[in-house]
Amino acid sequence: MSLYLAAEDLSLFGRDPWWLVGIKAVFCFAFLMLTVLFSIVWERKVVAWMQLRIGPNRHGPWGMLQSLADGMKLMLKEDIIVKRADKVVYVLAPIVAAIPAFMAIAVIPFGPAGNEISIFGQRTTMQLTDLPIAVLYILAIASVGIYGIVLAGWSSGSTYPLLGGLRSCAQMISYEIAMGAAFASVFLYSGSMSTSTIVEQQHDRWYIVLLPVSFLIYIVTMVGETNRAPFDMPESEGDLVGGFNTEYSSIKFAMFMLAEYVNMVTVSAVATTLFLGGWRAPWPVSTFWEGANHGWWPLLWFVVKVQLLLFFFIWLRGTLPRVRYDQLMKLGWKVLIPVSVVWLMLVATVRTLRNENYDFADIALYIGGGVLALLLLSFVADMFREKAKSAERPAAAKSAGFDAMAGGFPVPPLPGQELPPVPRRRPRRERELIVSGGSDTASDGSMGGTRDGKEASDG
Repeated sequence: MSLYLAAEDLSLFGRDPWWLVGIKAVFCFAFLMLTVLFSIVWERKVVAWMQLRIGPNRHGPWGMLQSLADGMKLMLKEDIIVKRADKVVYVLAPIVAAIPAFMAIAVIPFGPAGNEISIFGQRTTMQLTDLPIAVLYILAIASVGIYGIVLAGWSSGSTYPLLGGLRSCAQMISYEIAMGAAFASVFLYSGSMSTSTIVEQQHDRWYIVLLPVSFLIYIVTMVGETNRAPFDMPESEGDLVGGFNTEYSSIKFAMFMLAEYVNMVTVSAVATTLFLGGWRAPWPVSTFWEGANHGWWPLLWFVVKVQLLLFFFIWLRGTLPRVRYDQLMKLGWKVLIPVSVVWLMLVATVRTLRNENYDFADIALYIGGGVLALLLLSFVADMFREKAKSAERPAAAKSAGFDAMAGGFPVPPLPGQELPPVPRRRPRRERELIVSGGSDTASDGSMGGTRDGKEASDG
């Protein structure tokens, strides 16, 4: 049996008149902008609720116009260009960061690929366009957007922005590899890279059920890609003041902020499309309502799923502290990439066995045996590694002394070094009674010999 590939029928795309293409493009832009305006207010409201605060409540009803007021304030602020900046790159960097954030939404389906809706009498699809390699297009656009942050850090002519730009570049490289491996698992199951076809292949079961590890990997990588807490190291105000946007103000700073939130919406839309059934209605609704996946209703289900993922972003920011940079890199290179590659091989093995007409029980037996063998080998390797470390630790501790205040500030111990024992407080009867008064004040017994000896020596 040959490998099953989904039939990509993209003939419905590319037939719209020019005015309808313009309307769709304006809708995609307006959808992103309105979602960003709502997300900013929603984030402040939710975080305030988590921290027992009030949150924005001044601008508009219930403070819902707070983000619009912030945007107007940023546009009216003084625009400053630092003296040592490379002015051309300094001005272009926010534009390079913001424009790619809007481009990925072009291939996201808001509804079925059939001509199920009518706009001014013209039947059309609920998607701007689609490509046979639409997901690769999304990955490419996401990679381009990072250049804006890197160029902003380099062109500012300051140390802290440069460090933030370098951090962002390293973070993107680390997490995009695992993200690509998570996408590859979806390609193997759907047989296509077209976003509309991937959603069509989830008609009976969403890929979050079939590929839960890929979904979890993508959730972690999308937080790292958007530089959001707890992975907001490029703009860590604790050690980089503001990171790559430290020297920016006014509208250019607003464009960086806009790019961050638009990227949040974009990665949430991609997660919805690849793993959560896209525009399809959730399971209880789709079982008793036939029209839930037709007409304009799919747009509602899509927006609800995107908003739930945006709430997940906000929940993380209000819950988890920022990780250290070495922990961030360790998670990307030593955890996510190996797990994603092993999971991809596992998915490819299952697909191959199914194409060879193996029974599900046989597939589960083979996969379970392989996983158990891998866990056993890992346990044995860890046991021998721990024995070697325990044997080396005493010798290393004796040979390498540890000074916690080396260099004038506290430093953590290196591998093989151990902290000195914590000094314990002496028992009460051994402590000296320290009082004020004349020379005839009697001390306790433990210091009597010392006082007598001192008086004898003085005499």
